[in-house]
Amino acid sequence: MKMTGAEAIIKALEAENVDTVFGYPGAAISPFYDALLDSGIKHILTRNEQGAAHAANGYARVTGKAGVCVATSGPGATNLITGIANSYMDSVPIIAITGQVRSDMIGTDAFQEADITGATAPFSKHNYLVKKAEELPRIIKEAFHIATTGRPGPVVIDIPVDVQNAVIDFRYPEHIDIKGYKPTIKGHPGQIRKAAAAIHAAKRPVICAGGGLITADASGEMLELAERRSIPVVTTLMGIGSIPSDHPLHFGMVGTHGSQTANYVLHHADLVVILGARVGDRAIGAASTLAKKAKIIHIDIDPAEIGKNIDVTVPVVGDLKHVLRDLLELVETGDSAEWLETAADVRRKNSRKTEREADGGPAGCSTDACGRGAVGMQAADTEYVNPKYLLSILSDYLPEEAVVTTEVGQNQIWAANNYRVRKPKTFITSGGLGTMGYGLPSAIGAKVGRPGSTVVVISGDGSFQMSMQELGTMKQYDIDVKIVLFNNRRLGMVRELQLTRHGGRYSQVFLDSNPDFVALAAAYGFRGERISSDVLVPEALRRMTASRGPYILECMVDPMEPTL
Repeated sequence: MKMTGAEAIIKALEAENVDTVFGYPGAAISPFYDALLDSGIKHILTRNEQGAAHAANGYARVTGKAGVCVATSGPGATNLITGIANSYMDSVPIIAITGQVRSDMIGTDAFQEADITGATAPFSKHNYLVKKAEELPRIIKEAFHIATTGRPGPVVIDIPVDVQNAVIDFRYPEHIDIKGYKPTIKGHPGQIRKAAAAIHAAKRPVICAGGGLITADASGEMLELAERRSIPVVTTLMGIGSIPSDHPLHFGMVGTHGSQTANYVLHHADLVVILGARVGDRAIGAASTLAKKAKIIHIDIDPAEIGKNIDVTVPVVGDLKHVLRDLLELVETGDSAEWLETAADVRRKNSRKTEREADGGPAGCSTDACGRGAVGMQAADTEYVNPKYLLSILSDYLPEEAVVTTEVGQNQIWAANNYRVRKPKTFITSGGLGTMGYGLPSAIGAKVGRPGSTVVVISGDGSFQMSMQELGTMKQYDIDVKIVLFNNRRLGMVRELQLTRHGGRYSQVFLDSNPDFVALAAAYGFRGERISSDVLVPEALRRMTASRGPYILECMVDPMEPTL
């Protein structure tokens, strides 16, 4: 079948069952956009290319499919970089297609030329500069295979404009065999037997669930293992949702901004079973100390992560779903009753401590105090909205399958520690890169990927202003995303850091010139309201969740409100 390279790209995307792409056109990608007109693929025009990459990320996170974003050469391609790096750090499969200047102009500093393959090499799973149009079908087939198998990640395909215009005989490969790329799926039987033996011998085991568990759709197998042996479960930031927040074996998020209970359980265990986690510094800061006190089982599909940041007693390389199924064949029913009661007692003590430290009413909610829901709590008439209280009851107004995305900063940690997540793939946040401006566009991608679900983005006033132009995308495509915006007129987490590390010498953290966010939403035709007391929270949440169409709930927060 004869067609242009641009038409071949479209045919290849259709062959990969792509239904939506997010992007922004330009001269070097114009042949692709012309061919797109004759396809059934939906295109979402974001207001910035970075928004397209984040939207593709959110789409991928909720669907399990590769998200696709498109940009032109030069500044269009470089605007994708943050989104590509964000996807790389969090192991999210996206395909980034970029236009490039004519092949004969590459290297001449031509207008809008940038070496995007060179720029993204350190933080893409793989990338291509297409030199011949005939290579397009194979390259696109390979790109989707690489992005979605093994440890998922972003793949960049840079396509010169002349390659898009060239005519080829299109044949799409049925199978791909890439030399040197053979991800290990089945775990080594001997290592799995060692893991089972270590679990049986442990007196104080704990499971540390990471984002890889959700990616592998292995939350059910993990939960079966935990329940079979009565093992406490803690999560990383990316692992939130792998176990329901109100499950009796769930003890919270570990790390610098995690709960006291989760960190206690992790660091007093004699066996830590790490499932699909990188052992990052924010999650397990003193990894070497932990390894000296406990045996470590580390199961991950990426062998490069095992032993990278922590000494491992039993390494197992493989797909978590397959490995856990094999492990469950060997692990017998048992319990760690004394250890589990110790962990539960720590949780109760931390809950009471939080309640004593509160100024009254629901203002003292935290993971340990209010993480199991706050239906029927009496809201206090306060001067500001306490974000921990609002988030502790938000899930009571949302269906179980609702998707919550977050920005980055205090809002992210408040949500991670207080919002009750009940199902996998319903809590979407930027983990490894910590990208401000991620929440709103990722929510757009999540809503496009899962149109029947309620989608809410938790924002801070700083992060929101990095991507608030995407309100225009929501308006154009009638994308119903609810926005909870915590406005403390500060870059809150940086302000807190400057308080603790620099004695309160505040530098460039004040946002006193914030716009009227409710009026801004109204300019796009969206409904919204501003509240400044906890007593107003329940009714405001009812109005927001009952509203048809986008809604912004601006919550005035004490500028000195702590993260934890």
